[in-house]
Amino acid sequence: MLYAIMASDAPGTLDARMAARPDHLARLHQLQDAGRLVLAGPHPAIDSNDPGSAGFTGSLVVAEFDSLEQAREWADQDPYIAAGVYDQVLVKPFKRVLPA
Repeated sequence: MLYAIMASDAPGTLDARMAARPDHLARLHQLQDAGRLVLAGPHPAIDSNDPGSAGFTGSLVVAEFDSLEQAREWADQDPYIAAGVYDQVLVKPFKRVLPA
């Protein structure tokens, strides 16, 4: 089943985000290589693909896991959590409707 992992960044954590980004992306590439990643990306803090020093307000990952518990366990191990970037992470089942 698909799960949406919606995370919010703590204020003032752009430097920590950038430092942890390679490890964060490596985990996403593992999901992608396994054919389980639907989409992933950050939420820019301003209306721009390159927000610069404004940074980001969080991230969204939609991926396939065997259970909600496994999705939560995967999310709990994100390098952004260890780096103090994420201050809130919500994991919910997701039903894909479109595109089919």
